[in-house]
Amino acid sequence: MNWNDVIGQDDVKRRLVSMVHNNRLPHALMLCGPSGSGKLALGLALASYLLCERHAEGDAPCGECAACAMMRRFEHPDLHFSFPVIRPAGTSSEHKMNSDDFAPQWREMLQTTLYPSIDLWLDQMDAANQQAQMGVGESDLLMKRLSMKSSQGGYKVAVVWLAERMNQECANKLLKLLEEPPAQTLFILVCQEPELLLETIKSRTQRIDLPPIAVHDMQQALIQKRNITPEDARRVARLANGSWTNALAELSVDNENKQFLDMFIMLMRLAYQRNIRELRRWSDAVATYGREKQKRMLTYFARLMRENFMFNFGIADLVYMSREEENFARNFARFVNEENIVEISELIDRCIRDISQNANAKVVFFDYAINMILYIKKA
Repeated sequence: MNWNDVIGQDDVKRRLVSMVHNNRLPHALMLCGPSGSGKLALGLALASYLLCERHAEGDAPCGECAACAMMRRFEHPDLHFSFPVIRPAGTSSEHKMNSDDFAPQWREMLQTTLYPSIDLWLDQMDAANQQAQMGVGESDLLMKRLSMKSSQGGYKVAVVWLAERMNQECANKLLKLLEEPPAQTLFILVCQEPELLLETIKSRTQRIDLPPIAVHDMQQALIQKRNITPEDARRVARLANGSWTNALAELSVDNENKQFLDMFIMLMRLAYQRNIRELRRWSDAVATYGREKQKRMLTYFARLMRENFMFNFGIADLVYMSREEENFARNFARFVNEENIVEISELIDRCIRDISQNANAKVVFFDYAINMILYIKKA
């Protein structure tokens, strides 16, 4: 694990190294930023740097000492993880769930990606419909671990991933640790929604906000790490909106957006043909998706409508579409213009609202499909 494993974020890297060199590292950092910006990767790079046996000799982990070897497997005894977990079926209600219950799955995921999402972690745990959180079992485990001396005689680092998912009891116990931290211990709180944290916890940490990954940095990383052409890397980097997670999803064979594009193309062709019977079947098919997936699909449709509208201006820098999306837009974009774009956007927003309020999905999507016949006719 090295600084080079973090995509972009050079200003934040230099700031953290400067803190260490100038002995101004606080006892608690809070790394905040949008999904896929590299919060966890940056926290792990800092942990690797601090735990390296030769970190005082340079600006990066040496990569050769025993500590660096253990960090490559995320098994350093002075690195402690806390993360949200579920309660598997059949688990005794008396057992207080904590990170130890899912440590193998966690390390397996980190070996695959340093940019995990909560959805990926839930899949890793086979969570089904469960929500993951950190309860009192997690804070008890962390207090026990940090009460012991450092096994290597240096720092102890506690990485709390998605700290906003702590319940009240867990958060209150972590607050006590932050108020009276053990000697030479660094807390790294990784947060995507810091506004959900207790104000008293936030006041005891030094917050660092990560911006989305710059397009240039994303493009270079895609060329180097995924061996794709510069043009494809540019497209993916622009579509990713500063998220490495989104970039990898765009490259995935199972990319959900590819399914959404197919459904979008089918809908628009059927609407153009005014094929009511097939539009009914399309609506019934989409109604079988879960509500969260339906909302993601509608959000994707909204983006694609905006991009098709911008495509008409013929300015490449204004258009953020994949090659497949652009191929369809060449023939379709003329049907999205100033006569209907506002109404189409409002219709999609209304559908998202209705789905969020548990409206009948078949009715919502059939109404949406029929309205598209009328709007396309205006083109």
